[in-house]
Amino acid sequence: MSDTHDHLTRVAAARWRLALILTAIMTVLYVGFIVLIAFDKPLLGTILVPGLSLGLLLGVLMILTAWSLILIYVRWANRHYDHRVADFRRDRQAGR
Repeated sequence: MSDTHDHLTRVAAARWRLALILTAIMTVLYVGFIVLIAFDKPLLGTILVPGLSLGLLLGVLMILTAWSLILIYVRWANRHYDHRVADFRRDRQAGR
């Protein structure tokens, strides 16, 4: 039972590591974006093409980055975490 518990602990730790890494990435990007808004409005007001400013482009990229990080987490959870937890539950029900 201790071996199974250790395995589940390692799986949970891996999930937390990934969640913290992805959270840190999003936090750094978001804070950087907000700092730009607060301290360099003229830069964000730079027109790249008619109808598209740098600030608007970066805002859209922030949203796409958030979706991408969510997709990374969901794919990892579906491929690794969920299967390992299901194996643990199956072993536990079988009495191993």
